Amino acid sequence: MSFQVGIVGLPNVGKSTLFKALTRKSVLIENYPFATIDPNVGVVEVPDERLHKLTVISKSAKTIPTTIEFVDIAGLVKNAHQGEGLGNQFLANIREVDAIVQVVRSFTDSNIVHVHNKVDPQTDAEVVNLELAMADLATVTKRRAALKPKLKTGQDKEAAKQISVLEKLEKTLNAGQAARTLDLGEDDKLFLKSLQLLTAKPLLYVINTDEGKAADVALSPSIYISAKLEAELADLSPDEAKKYQAELGLSETGLDKLIKASYELLRLITFFTSGPEESRAWTVSKGSKAPQAAGVIHTDFEKGFIRAEVIAYEDFVAGLGEVGARDAGKLRLEGKDYAIKDGDVCHFRFSV
Repeated sequence: MSFQVGIVGLPNVGKSTLFKALTRKSVLIENYPFATIDPNVGVVEVPDERLHKLTVISKSAKTIPTTIEFVDIAGLVKNAHQGEGLGNQFLANIREVDAIVQVVRSFTDSNIVHVHNKVDPQTDAEVVNLELAMADLATVTKRRAALKPKLKTGQDKEAAKQISVLEKLEKTLNAGQAARTLDLGEDDKLFLKSLQLLTAKPLLYVINTDEGKAADVALSPSIYISAKLEAELADLSPDEAKKYQAELGLSETGLDKLIKASYELLRLITFFTSGPEESRAWTVSKGSKAPQAAGVIHTDFEKGFIRAEVIAYEDFVAGLGEVGARDAGKLRLEGKDYAIKDGDVCHFRFSV
C-alpha cells in the first residue's frame, strides 16, 4: 500500500530544498521558476522508535520500516488553472497524490527572488488555494453540464442527487473555499471522491522559516520548518547530524515532524509483525479491519483470513516478546470485525 504526498507551492519558496533534504536525492534546484518540471518522487522511512525496540526484543535479523512517498511538483503561478506557466502539468500531477503539503515562504534571502517580490506567506497560500479552487470549479461545472440532460427525463434520481452536491460545491468553490470544508453524508462523500477534486485532498502547510526564527502565520494545520537547516543536516553523517541537532536544542528534526504530520494527515496507523527473521512496520488506514491489514502483507492472507493473534505494543515490550505476553494473558484472538489499532503486534492465521 503506497501513499503519496505532493509538495506544492509557488516558485522559490523552498519546495525542492525541502524535498532534497527529505529524500537525500539530488534534484535540480535553481533560482528561477519551473526548475522542477517532471515531478521527482522520493520514498522516505516513517520514523518509529517502537520498531527498533521490537527488533531488539525479538532479536530480529532485519528491521523494515514502513514508508511514505513525497512528490516534488513544479512551482505553480497565478492563473495556472488557465494553463499559465506549467499549470496544466502541475494540476495533473497533483491530482494523482493522496494529500498536499503546501510550502509557503517566511524566510528572507535577497539572493532568492520571490515571484511576487515580497515575502507574505498568507498571500502565497491564497494564490495557490485559489488556483486549486478554480481548477476544481471547472471540473464541477463540466460534470454538472454532463448530468443535466438526464434530469429532463425525470427518471434519474441519482443524477438529481449528484447535481445537488455539485451545486453545493460550486457555491463553496466560488467563495474561494475548499471542497474539503463541505459537510456531506457518506454517499455524497463517495461521489465527491470520484470527482478527484484538488481541494478535497487533505492539506498541511509547511511554513519555511529562517533558521532559529519563529514566524506567526495564521494557516492551519501547519508546521514550521527551516528547509535550509534541514538540507544542512541531511548533508551530514548521522552522527554529525545528531551532534549538530543537540547543539541547536532540537529534540527531533523538522523532517521527522513533517513525515509524522503527513502520516497523520492521511489518517494512517502502523501495526507490526515481529520475530527472529524480521521486525516490520506496516501501514493501514484508521479503522481498517483485521482482514484488510492481513491483505497489506499478502492478498492471500486477506482471502483466506481465519483470525488475528494480537498483542498491544506495550504488552509485547512488558512481556519481553510474544511468549512472555502470551503467558501474561495479553495475546488476544480477534476475528474479521476487529479494527486494527496503532501499535498492534499481529500474527495472522489464514488458509489457502
